[in-house]
Amino acid sequence: MTQLKAGDEAPNFSSLDEQGNIITLGDYKGKKLVVFFYPKASTPGCTTEACNLNDNFERFQAQGYEILGVSADSAKRQSNFKTKYGFQYPLLADEDKSVIEAFGVWGPKKFMGKEYDGIHRTTFVIDEKGLIKDVISKVKTKDHTAQILVD
Repeated sequence: MTQLKAGDEAPNFSSLDEQGNIITLGDYKGKKLVVFFYPKASTPGCTTEACNLNDNFERFQAQGYEILGVSADSAKRQSNFKTKYGFQYPLLADEDKSVIEAFGVWGPKKFMGKEYDGIHRTTFVIDEKGLIKDVISKVKTKDHTAQILVD
């Protein structure tokens, strides 16, 4: 599980988005960035969370934030997810889990009495210098924006 905390340097990453474009941390240099990790595209909780962020996209932009969603889903699944809900931000198709592991959000989980390894729903707020400002591990999917933005 994540050992990263506020004040740490964000891991440098490079991965493909849903369109096959290479996205890196360096692409966001000088910008604030919200990186949210979610277990699986098009599932109820992930959809609620992603839609909440998208519904507030203009508020994020107004405060200088970019948004990036990450899961281990294929580019096709991410593309379908983005198209279906009209997300205004890229979704990384981190199939090899390199970004997921760099941020430390892969690990043992329990669901309905079963244990398995998976992505822990976690959001990282990164400042313009590439430093982590906040790590949100208890994500409220219905109102995640309120956990990130302070008006």
